[in-house]
Amino acid sequence: MHDTLALRGRVVTFRDNPFVTDPVAALHHEEDGLVIIRDGRIERMGAYADTLPHLPAGTQVVHYPDCLISAGFVDTHVHYPQLPMIAAYGEQLLEWLERYTFPTESRFCDPAHAHDIARRFLTELLRCGTTTAAVFCTVHPQSVEAFFTESERLNTLMIAGKVLMDRNAPPDLRDTAQGGYDDSLALMEHWHGRGRQMYAVTPRFAPTSSEEQLELAGALLARDDSVFMQTHLAENVDEVAWVRQLFPARRSYLDVYAHAGLVRPRAILGHAIHVDEPDLATCHDSGCALAHCPTSNLFLGSGSFRLFDAMDPRRPVRVGLGTDIGAGTSLSQLQSLNEAYKIAQGTGHRLHPAQAFWLATAGGARALHLDHRIGTIAPGMEADLCILDPAATPLQALRAQSCDSISDLLFSLMMLGDDRSIRATYVAGRKVHERA
Repeated sequence: MHDTLALRGRVVTFRDNPFVTDPVAALHHEEDGLVIIRDGRIERMGAYADTLPHLPAGTQVVHYPDCLISAGFVDTHVHYPQLPMIAAYGEQLLEWLERYTFPTESRFCDPAHAHDIARRFLTELLRCGTTTAAVFCTVHPQSVEAFFTESERLNTLMIAGKVLMDRNAPPDLRDTAQGGYDDSLALMEHWHGRGRQMYAVTPRFAPTSSEEQLELAGALLARDDSVFMQTHLAENVDEVAWVRQLFPARRSYLDVYAHAGLVRPRAILGHAIHVDEPDLATCHDSGCALAHCPTSNLFLGSGSFRLFDAMDPRRPVRVGLGTDIGAGTSLSQLQSLNEAYKIAQGTGHRLHPAQAFWLATAGGARALHLDHRIGTIAPGMEADLCILDPAATPLQALRAQSCDSISDLLFSLMMLGDDRSIRATYVAGRKVHERA
């Protein structure tokens, strides 16, 4: 017996990269579309009239007449343990870590606390229409066990890992180079590729790892090239100066990671605000990804990510969108796009709504080398979807009345939308959130 379901509504997805081709042409829009899902995968998608004859008899059709059916959002950089300290006042990066982050993360030695926050975090993520994320846990192995256990229960496609920190951190949050390696290896062997769970080797950032720890992180990656790597890069000017002091032999902050074998496909580098052209060329050549975290960068006063420099068609770098909770101020990627638009404006560029939604879906999937599985609505893809309501609030409904194109409607969503704009979220074809 096959498990089938069909969703009817306005379908928006991508047929091409809107940073390298005409954004409107890159966007695929079915005004009245039908998505047929069988056993957690998309079997067929097209215009309702054309696709209806292929609908198996007795299949339930869920109709969203005034909504958009989109691929689920992808968050390429987020810290689940920092959810309780979101909106913590008044500091820049290094002081903020000392004052707020480290005390909050120290509580994750308690497995019950870790499970509670992991459950709340995943609930919030799905409420915001995000179906895949690259997630930092804490230095405690039990924080990773808690996260993957909760994700497996929901069948969400998630990437996560134990933070590695063997120096420049409070004693109760430090591991050792060898201990971090051993714990990571055990977690990797248990969770990587189990169902929809994937492991990321996770040095927090260069200042909190010794050269030995970074080299052992590289050794973990050398064991299995399907494993991910995530860390932070050049977020804040004081941090960059500190890295220069700690690693005087390296050309740049990125070179610290490259020297340890960490810059490679499926490596995700958060922020990358203060990088130069040789660094961007290295990212292009290596197939690694940068996570653009607009709300976090603005909140901490870190600077403006040069999105259009990174996406330069002459040597494009893979870029995804990150919420970076808890320095980020919302788990909603619609809110991330709101701020990404303003940052682009401030750096002399216009972020087209098709480019924005591509970053949040297909582009994020491509950044993670998962675009063969998620990020677009097409036959064979895993059925992780979100239903967007452009009239979720009275103001949105008023604005939607004057939208004269699908691009305009998407723009209204990214400027006015938030978690209320998510009517429903589907994971592998199963509804896991519906707005009350």
